[in-house]
Amino acid sequence: MTEISIRRAYDPPGPEEGCKVLVDRIWPRGISREKLGADLWLKEIAPSDALRHWFNHDPEKWPEFRRRYGAELDANPAPLRELRALIRKGPVTLLYGARDTQHNNAVALRDYLAQ
Repeated sequence: MTEISIRRAYDPPGPEEGCKVLVDRIWPRGISREKLGADLWLKEIAPSDALRHWFNHDPEKWPEFRRRYGAELDANPAPLRELRALIRKGPVTLLYGARDTQHNNAVALRDYLAQ
């Protein structure tokens, strides 16, 4: 399988990031499109507003968030097909805006794709 990296939108890009895909429903605050340099904004793959608000980046809710987000991804296969097609072509970096680098939708999405 091709490499899937993740990077916080506010961090500088690394070498060899491949196709950069923003996977948040909301554009990261204070970042221009040019500075972010995303090749694609796939907001349809992000958690629903209801799930995002419920989770609120609470690490204690992380296991349940991953389960619920996985169920949302299972129920909405079109954006997953688009992302998987990009992954088959080469390296992909999932971009996200959350402060928490361990408990966010990009980490959950990467883990979901690796299953």
